Amino acid sequence: MWRRVLLFLALASPASATETVRVEVKHGDQPLSGASVIANGKSYLTDGDGVVSFPASPGSLELVIAKDGFLPVTTSLVVDEGKVHLVEVLLEQSVTLQEEITVVATTRSERGIEEQPMRVEVLGREEIEEKMLMTPGDIVMMLNEMGGMRVAATSPSLGAASVRIQGMRGRYTQFLSDGLPLYGEQPGGLALLQIPPMDLGRVEVIKGVASALYGGGAMGGVVNLLSRRPGEEAQREILVNASTRGATDAVLWISSPLSPFWSFSLLGSGHGQDRVDVDGDAWSDIAGHGRGVLRPRLFWDGGEGRSFFVTAGFTYEDRTGGTLPDSVLEATGEPYEESLLTRRYDVGAVGQTLLGGRYLLTGRVAVTRGNHDHLFGDTRERDRHDTAFAELTLRGSAGGHTWIAGAAFEHDGYRPEDVPRYAYSFGTIGAFFQDDVDVADWLGLSLSARLDRHNEYGTFLSPRFSALLRQGRWTGRVSFGSGFFAPTALTEETEAAGLTRLSIPGPLSAERGRSVSLDVSRNDGPLTTTLTLFASRIDESILVERSTDYLLRNVDGGTTNTGVEILATFRRPPFAATGTYTYVRSIESDGGLSRNVELTPRHSAGLVAMLEDDDVGRLGFELYFTGEQRLEANPYRTTSEPYVIIGILAERRFGRFRIFVNGENLTNFRQSRWGPLLRPERNVDGRWTVDAWAPLEGRVINGGVRVDF
Repeated sequence: MWRRVLLFLALASPASATETVRVEVKHGDQPLSGASVIANGKSYLTDGDGVVSFPASPGSLELVIAKDGFLPVTTSLVVDEGKVHLVEVLLEQSVTLQEEITVVATTRSERGIEEQPMRVEVLGREEIEEKMLMTPGDIVMMLNEMGGMRVAATSPSLGAASVRIQGMRGRYTQFLSDGLPLYGEQPGGLALLQIPPMDLGRVEVIKGVASALYGGGAMGGVVNLLSRRPGEEAQREILVNASTRGATDAVLWISSPLSPFWSFSLLGSGHGQDRVDVDGDAWSDIAGHGRGVLRPRLFWDGGEGRSFFVTAGFTYEDRTGGTLPDSVLEATGEPYEESLLTRRYDVGAVGQTLLGGRYLLTGRVAVTRGNHDHLFGDTRERDRHDTAFAELTLRGSAGGHTWIAGAAFEHDGYRPEDVPRYAYSFGTIGAFFQDDVDVADWLGLSLSARLDRHNEYGTFLSPRFSALLRQGRWTGRVSFGSGFFAPTALTEETEAAGLTRLSIPGPLSAERGRSVSLDVSRNDGPLTTTLTLFASRIDESILVERSTDYLLRNVDGGTTNTGVEILATFRRPPFAATGTYTYVRSIESDGGLSRNVELTPRHSAGLVAMLEDDDVGRLGFELYFTGEQRLEANPYRTTSEPYVIIGILAERRFGRFRIFVNGENLTNFRQSRWGPLLRPERNVDGRWTVDAWAPLEGRVINGGVRVDF
């Protein structure tokens, strides 16, 4: 039995005007401090003895008890007059939660996901495993198949990509690892292709402006990648994979307790990809690469609210594209090679302790360094990108309020060796406050604000407001937020083309953004449906011109996104299915002219169905539709073709062995069927290819084996 609740009522005092509920939370015989106890929407924290007491009105009372790393417990009792009610709760540890309830890592307040005024979308371990079997070496497919999110290819030569949330450009999306910015300030491009999903426990996503919580890097939203936690017993897992397009992957994940207080996990992986010319034009439609990733993590839980977590990572990758060996460009008769050598290091830590049995003090720190050596034909660009982050927060509760106050410092430094004119060194100091308040059983509010002082662009105030309304099976949320983004020469377009040919005619202004969303959900047992309306506006957005000139400037206007998301999920074990539809109208205004934002389809939809049995295996089907997109700097066409992608996944368990096979893009849709990838002449930005608006690799079959040992 995965959870036990021992509930007993004891008469302790004569009748009084205020009744008291006392909750004791334990794991075995050990008290659990810092556990969250939610009583009819009001949140409390247990003290060093694992105990919390609070007043309650006579009548029915629902309790949700949760702590990160443990299975949550839900129970209820009837509060009688004149009694002290004692509730003893036993929590059991869990490596992964089947139904993720707490989202403390992303929203900072340890509340149930259904109790959050701010909408947070969660991808659990089961869904992560399904995507891991399709692309074991990166998280691109996993993110691309979440509703309202689109992974846009930014470099057909090397395969770089960025994540757009609800139509907003990828540079506005903040990626975190366990709440730490371990992937840098602007982690688009190849960083997403270098994160193996093997050691991810879940993914939490906030859509829309989240600068009130995470500063200027989160103007489009936040994607928090949470690691798998070690269990009470050692675990070891290895995955080996190969594909029909020349990809090979070997991933190892191990974890083990070291003592009653200490445990660790380790991810190690090696990945290879052959250069492949799919359409026979002597150009690499799939860039070749060799990559190694190493990430150890160390955990300590000292009880009484004290815990510590430290992680370090190293990534090495050599990626090569362009013309195939011994081949030349038809337009010039000369070979053209594009390559990128990446070495990235990072270290981060999170520690917390309970002060006075009432307040939770949390500290976070992270440092990253990335070295790049990029070759564009005969042009070489080398750079070093350093970031540093430190944050201190204090969380407490009083009555129906759960508040968080904090201060943070961020450094972002870029040193390009061959184009030093684009070097920068940014420093930002920020302070923020958040208050989640339960006004009534049917209404919850979240108000937050952040004040940032940027060393180059000045001072910014970023507020956010969210409201939660509940009635029976219906749940509604409304959110509004505003924020900022400090521009640099690093964008999706310049990462693909380089900086040597780029010009910036005048000083850039900070981009300012605001967003609003309204969603309504209904829970009908196994079926959950959600309708979301959203809108965002970015003033003085950055534009990269690539027609007659290659330059970077603020537009004389802004970018507006409006749209609708529909999500439906059906779960009745062993069957589960999810359907999504997204409509995005993304318009960029510049000098009185308006146009659709490039590479942003108005319509997209997806259907995923899975039949799963832990003792047997899984069988899955997926279908994705992508509508027309406006194309830019493409001499062959101005609008893309709509297309459908179909995939099938099968996995069979044989004791410790699990054999899987996955067929991706079975319709064999390729962009090169509708027009050449190579341009007839080199573009003004130096590129020889058009933008990638559809898959370049066509049909891919991959398969392998997973072993638990």
